[in-house]
Amino acid sequence: MKILTIVGARPQFVKAAALSRALKMHENVEEYIVHTGQHFDANMSDVFFTEMKIPKPAFNLNINSLGHGAMTGRMLEGLEGLFISEKPDMVLVYGDTNSTIAGALAASKLHIPIGHVEAGLRSFNMKMPEEVNRILTDRISDHLFCPTDTAVKNLKNEGFDSLPGIVHRNGDVMQDAAIYYSDMSDEKATIIEKASISDDIALVTLHRAENTDSPDRLKEIIRALNQINKQIRIICPIHPRTRKIFDSLNITPEFDMIDPVGYFDMIALLKRSSIVLTDSGGLQKEAFFFSSPCVTLRDQTEWVELVENGFNMLAGANYDEINNAFNSMVKSKPDFSLDLYGKGHASENIASILSKC
Repeated sequence: MKILTIVGARPQFVKAAALSRALKMHENVEEYIVHTGQHFDANMSDVFFTEMKIPKPAFNLNINSLGHGAMTGRMLEGLEGLFISEKPDMVLVYGDTNSTIAGALAASKLHIPIGHVEAGLRSFNMKMPEEVNRILTDRISDHLFCPTDTAVKNLKNEGFDSLPGIVHRNGDVMQDAAIYYSDMSDEKATIIEKASISDDIALVTLHRAENTDSPDRLKEIIRALNQINKQIRIICPIHPRTRKIFDSLNITPEFDMIDPVGYFDMIALLKRSSIVLTDSGGLQKEAFFFSSPCVTLRDQTEWVELVENGFNMLAGANYDEINNAFNSMVKSKPDFSLDLYGKGHASENIASILSKC
């Protein structure tokens, strides 16, 4: 069985690597990774693949630095040609990026079976490009690999019981990756020393367009974070684009901003965090994986089970709500032994299903 796995961003490579390791246990499966080039990243050098034990892409389309429509169209064109020449038995896509929807559309038009890893996730905010991508990808996928019971329920509510796609509840490959790389991070991470971290911190990330493109929301968030920084040291890896927005709006963060960090350093920061405040979907889960309570700087989350079980609290972009959520969550003692995401066996479950297709 020949599988082409479509990825376009660093987090997708990390997730795909977890499943690739599991697929190698099945002799009847042959997998090739295709990098669309969506997120051009100078850090994705040979060292990235070697240190993280990630298979290098067999194909690279080098499509990046374009608008949503142009990028997705170019990917669709490039992937269609690749699928025609390579004749895969299945195409695997991950998550909700432009690479995801392009891979699924190209495969669907050529009648190639599609597996969607991280299927069924919903924010119910159709203004998010990611929401559109994930909904459309789910609708045309043949195997929908759901990380949680909530994801399965979302698909059921959308009528998937009467649609041809097969829904699987298999766990979250992100937890597989977190477990795999946790010990490795102790050896490879350098950020604790670089940032002179000696005590527990609050880890903050801020990158969603709904926050960074809204001056009112951004000012409220930073005002709240400045207040929180008086109680606990905030470390915030921040993208240069967001720094420029701060400058243009005369926003003055009073907490420690550092350059974006790699996965090992992010794990090291998570291990030293008493609390996480973020608008990142992935980091909400990783906070749980590393036993840190979380405050989400958004109005909704795809990971409702974290909120329902007391690991996460939605605070939006309101000064008082962010501070109240912080004060509540930093004192909380949730039971992080609860199995919400498969305890590191998601990749095995998915690989077993794929090997029998």
